[in-house]
Amino acid sequence: MSTATDDIRLAADFAPANYENWRKLVDGVLKGAPFEKLISKTYDGIAIQPIYARTPDAMPISGRAAAAPWQVMQRIDHPDAAKSNRQALHDLENGATGLTLVFEGANGARGFGLAASQEAVATLLDGIYLDAGIGIELQAGPQSRMAVTWLADVIKTQGIDPAKCDIRFGLDPIGACAVWGTSAHGWDEIAPVVTDTVKKLDDDGFKGPFMVADGRIIHDAGGSEVQELAYTLSVLLSYLRALDDAGFSLESARSMLYARLTSDADQFLTMAKFRALRLLWARIEESCGLKPKPLFIAAETAWRMMTQRDSAVNMLRATMATFSAGLAGANSICVLPHTLALGMPDSGARRIARNTQLILLEESNLARVTDPAAGAGGIETLTRELCDAAWAMFQDIEKAGGAFAALVSNTIQPKVAATRAARQAAVAKRRDVLTGASEFPNLQETRASVLKVKPIPAKPYGKDKIKFPALEPLRLAEPFEALRDKSDHMLARKGARPKVFLANLGTPADFTARATFAKSFFETGGIEAIDADGFTDPATLADAFKASGATLACLCSSDKQYPAHAAAAARALQSAGARHIYLAGRPGDLEADLRAAGVQDFVFAGGDALAMLVQAYALVE
Repeated sequence: MSTATDDIRLAADFAPANYENWRKLVDGVLKGAPFEKLISKTYDGIAIQPIYARTPDAMPISGRAAAAPWQVMQRIDHPDAAKSNRQALHDLENGATGLTLVFEGANGARGFGLAASQEAVATLLDGIYLDAGIGIELQAGPQSRMAVTWLADVIKTQGIDPAKCDIRFGLDPIGACAVWGTSAHGWDEIAPVVTDTVKKLDDDGFKGPFMVADGRIIHDAGGSEVQELAYTLSVLLSYLRALDDAGFSLESARSMLYARLTSDADQFLTMAKFRALRLLWARIEESCGLKPKPLFIAAETAWRMMTQRDSAVNMLRATMATFSAGLAGANSICVLPHTLALGMPDSGARRIARNTQLILLEESNLARVTDPAAGAGGIETLTRELCDAAWAMFQDIEKAGGAFAALVSNTIQPKVAATRAARQAAVAKRRDVLTGASEFPNLQETRASVLKVKPIPAKPYGKDKIKFPALEPLRLAEPFEALRDKSDHMLARKGARPKVFLANLGTPADFTARATFAKSFFETGGIEAIDADGFTDPATLADAFKASGATLACLCSSDKQYPAHAAAAARALQSAGARHIYLAGRPGDLEADLRAAGVQDFVFAGGDALAMLVQAYALVE
């Protein structure tokens, strides 16, 4: 039986944990490979090290009040106002503490939205006690810009004290122009109109905030964290200046502003981004001679990460996004229902979106600690590097004349477009994995149900006096989903999907790993993989291929088996009528011989899967 003295002596035999000792262990595992292979980079070029030391004396960044929960916002976007009212009442009765009112044509409407009329607003709000601490956020587009006035009128009609309402009015003319790529007026004409609306709301007793800088616009368009931060900061400053020009004091003007950021499944980047915006805005406040106050930041889970295929995985992505935004101090979070990419979510999807937040708040107690990432070396370093890079980009936008002028002069868009293209390339090569869409597909999946509500086509508004490249939203899974849709249409039309025969060579130990890879590779594009036992006889392989009904074939085996059997197998498949022959793995020195035998393409990790799958459809149609 050990004694305390033995335990102390045993502990003394171990060297203290430090970077040097860790590095020695890592170098031993790497066996001569460069340490740099463990370092990844963000789309902004920021290096992510494999380990960080704790940041001493780090202070928590002020966000929500200590131990205060964030507002649990529920998206309300059904075009039928009466049905939206029933949804809203049900959500509030079952744990939601706020409502995000999404009107048609709004940035983020995703093809739906509340009808743009005063009657619809009145119907929607019937029975909802707006002076009972319920958070309300408006998302309105150019076609529904009067929603702000209609909401204010309904409140006055009902005799509710505006000062007791918690309403974020969401005025964002720069954001609307950015997504549409047009403006009927210059900023010098737009700003006075918007600030006049703010004045009227302020005079009526509403406490705001009234204007929002919406970083979703950059994120939806495929942009990076630095680009989202720089754009959001510049829009905030543009609105602060406009309010200052309208006669508001800077002290009151800043309380009329808030920001909206996207939270996605990248936990560390999301947390660092939210923390960075608070630090960046505090720097603006100090430059204006103001003592910094916490900026209200509304979070919404990311649209671009959502998939139509295997949509249940969206729940996992949204959970991580909510977790990250909550720990980073978001003041409110709106979770997009996991079926939104398929259509209008039903009550089950809405319940899951709401309960995602409630479980994290009430069972995981995520709001109990203020800025729990404070002092964590990785998060602190990433926050600081995002701040530095975003501030430099923000200065470039300011040099171009501010957010609106930078959009008109096409200063912002090329940077976002370059990042968007890099993301799309990474998804095409399956380096950025979208589970269920670009990896681990299920051709037999049953699509989730959605409500039978027709999407609302976006309507143009006003005259296009000023035109510039639009920041159009995307979902990264769309190219793979288009192939899956094509496969479904072929199944419906012909009774069968396109097929690829997996020509497995040798024993299961030889081919299982690559056959599994090849099956996932082809089925992400909707091409059904026909598996088989291992073959050693080319004639037997040829007969099995003919019986499969496939026109494509893929050789699958180990590097040890390929030199002895791949060429003969390829010739047999070619003689059996294979229209195109693939080989799973890199060919190495065998490439010339394999191509001479009939192998036309090689599928391997890091290759352009999307391009190869598109080419495959050209072969089977």
